[in-house]
Amino acid sequence: MVQTGCYLLAAVWTLWLRLTPCTATSGRAVPGASFGQSIVEGWTFSWRTEAVRAGLLVTMGASLFIMPFLTLLPVFARDLLGVGATGQGGLLTAMGIGAVGGAVLVASLGDRLPRGLLMLGGVTLYGLSVVAFAASPAFRLSLGLMTLVGLAHVSSYALVQTVIQTYSPPAFRGRTMAIFHMSDVVFALGSLLAGTLAAFVGARWAAAAMGAAGALLTVTISVVLPHARRLR
Repeated sequence: MVQTGCYLLAAVWTLWLRLTPCTATSGRAVPGASFGQSIVEGWTFSWRTEAVRAGLLVTMGASLFIMPFLTLLPVFARDLLGVGATGQGGLLTAMGIGAVGGAVLVASLGDRLPRGLLMLGGVTLYGLSVVAFAASPAFRLSLGLMTLVGLAHVSSYALVQTVIQTYSPPAFRGRTMAIFHMSDVVFALGSLLAGTLAAFVGARWAAAAMGAAGALLTVTISVVLPHARRLR
């Protein structure tokens, strides 16, 4: 119910926005292009624009390797930490508290943030926090680590969206965001990978290995695309 109310508020505020003529400052959409051509244009623009490419790669990497640890959370709560459904609710609550804190931080600091650096650092911290959570032997420590996970998740997720929309001209913004939301499909594939790994090596090692892979991938992106670290 609360989430529905937030969506309604977002819809009302969107209706208040004033429309302005859309002109592309970096690339231009082809007038009258077919649906297929429009999709190709969006992918081409996203790949050629380094800021957008970096944001999308970071998101896809996090969705494939880091976020899927959530699908293993019931195993951690029941079998590894021994706290059952109530404890799992506590872990998710701790993550939610961290998420709210991250959202407030991003909203309050606004344009003063070095977006690129925090985007890359936030996702790296996200992966390392998942590794630490996977290794945690105690429920209270796990609660603290889940707060950190929530903080890093929302901070990086919000910053990625901000970077993509900031560096996409109006003519391409809808298509770049459509590609961004394809991360939901990548998350499903990552969940399949997490479950498969857990079946062979256990939930702890599966979550830790995937979290480490996600953090390493983000560091690699920051090295290969150095401009991404300087995004404002």
